[in-house]
Amino acid sequence: MKVIIIGAGIGGSALALSLQQLGVAHVLLEQAPEFGEVGAGIQLSPNGVRVLEKLGLADALRSFCTEPDFHKYSVWDTGETLLRTALMPRVRETYGFAYYHAYRPDLIEALTSRLDSQNLQLGKTVTAVGQSESGAWAECADGSRVDGDVLIGADGIHSVVREQIFKPDPPRASGYVTWRGVVERDAIKDLAIPVSAYVDMGPRLSFVYYYVSGGKRLNWLALGKAQDATRESWSQTASKDEIIEAFDGWYDRPRRVIEATEQPFVTALSDRNPLQSWVAGRIAVMGDAAHAMLPYHAQGAVQSIEDAWVLARTLAQADSPPQALDKFQTLRFERANLLVLSLIH
Repeated sequence: MKVIIIGAGIGGSALALSLQQLGVAHVLLEQAPEFGEVGAGIQLSPNGVRVLEKLGLADALRSFCTEPDFHKYSVWDTGETLLRTALMPRVRETYGFAYYHAYRPDLIEALTSRLDSQNLQLGKTVTAVGQSESGAWAECADGSRVDGDVLIGADGIHSVVREQIFKPDPPRASGYVTWRGVVERDAIKDLAIPVSAYVDMGPRLSFVYYYVSGGKRLNWLALGKAQDATRESWSQTASKDEIIEAFDGWYDRPRRVIEATEQPFVTALSDRNPLQSWVAGRIAVMGDAAHAMLPYHAQGAVQSIEDAWVLARTLAQADSPPQALDKFQTLRFERANLLVLSLIH
């Protein structure tokens, strides 16, 4: 069996590494010409960390993640902490694995550095996909075509595979955006922010922040009302002034962090009805392409990691590609969509 994977994000790279460990032939197609600093901080709960450690990343995670001691919830006008929820070591003691904060590029690098380069093709923008009774294929913008037995769309929120094969409902604007950025720790060292998980909460606005990259960077995001139409993209820039204006009247930590950020970004938050199916014959979607969810549960990345672990094993064990994909959907569909629906409703 040969598996075509479209998209070398967290889910696609985890799937490729899982298949590599199991000895299943595959090719990973990624539109970017090289891996760069795309994205920001992510939260890795124990269900995702467990899989990553099984993939051989335990030492790497300890080197570039941070493990917060508490979730600290503070009030917007004074910064007073009103609630602390214990994380370390209670999460490890309860679930057997850590709760980590990570920088997305660090995790992507840890995953892709372990891949056999012969199975990875960069600079491949997929423009069309299809299948026959005997196989599946992907056509790329450079005129090349890749053939295989199964095709997996791990190509994210703007998935070509989902749009061409599964005809989803259009996204619904939530009316909210997330501003985000990453700041070097040295630039805010006078603030003396300990390694914890922080949520500052105010009227129609919140500020979430935590350390990543082994404590060298502070990742932050602010959730608030949208002022205009904003694209659902992780690469759209924003001005510091517009973000700081939203925090007028707040205590000074959010403003200080935003001011120290070299370039903030903004993303519109949209939700979607779940797909009726993730599988069509020899083609399937996974991760955000299958079950994009709003960020409030911090489960988007780890659900794609769970997808990868389960899908690799169904592909390795099944008698036929369609049987493998059907089993994958049976095992994963209800669990992932439960999170999607809980956020919609």
